[in-house]
Amino acid sequence: MNILLFAAVDLVAIAVLAIGLYLPRHRRRDLVVSYFGINIGVFAVAAALSGSSVGIGMGLGLFGVLSIIRLRSTELEQHEIAYYFCALAIGLIAGMAPDPLWLPIALITLILLVMFAADGSKVLPRYRHQEIVLDRAVGGDEELHAYLSSVLPGARIHQCTVQQVDLVNDKTIVKVRFSAAAPSSGLGGPASARPVPPLPHTKPAGTALTAENHEVISQESR
Repeated sequence: MNILLFAAVDLVAIAVLAIGLYLPRHRRRDLVVSYFGINIGVFAVAAALSGSSVGIGMGLGLFGVLSIIRLRSTELEQHEIAYYFCALAIGLIAGMAPDPLWLPIALITLILLVMFAADGSKVLPRYRHQEIVLDRAVGGDEELHAYLSSVLPGARIHQCTVQQVDLVNDKTIVKVRFSAAAPSSGLGGPASARPVPPLPHTKPAGTALTAENHEVISQESR
């Protein structure tokens, strides 16, 4: 009877995690299917091994190998990996069904509450992580910080790591962690109303390169 109860708890928990939390915030349907699949798979194996003579350590080891293969098969963001392991943990806790009865339910609830709070939009909303291609080769750290300050006006740069300096094509690829500037409410109007500078490939011939001619490769809000 307990296994049916914990199966229902597991289904409700993974639905809250994948559909209630992850999907509205990050909009990747393929990972929702993956979260459901890995959760139900771990639950089934953990439930089967918990009542058999086969050591549960062997089962967990096999799923550890499978999870490594899965994580290496495609590029995942760090928050997606966090959801991935939460789905694993929920399936494992529900499948093992430890005593007393309230303990697994409390642990699963704790996982959901932590993910709800940690991945919320109000947690460090202005922190950003971007990989940027600058339209000039920048060598020194001081020059790089000054140039990034002009590319990201009003932002507070916490860390920048140069990935590549191309002297032939005169460009620099750099990863930047920074705090975005607060939205302006002055005479200039909101940031969304300001004109967006043209991308480098749309720049007219003969126009001098400026700090605004940069390309953002990827961005992750933190």
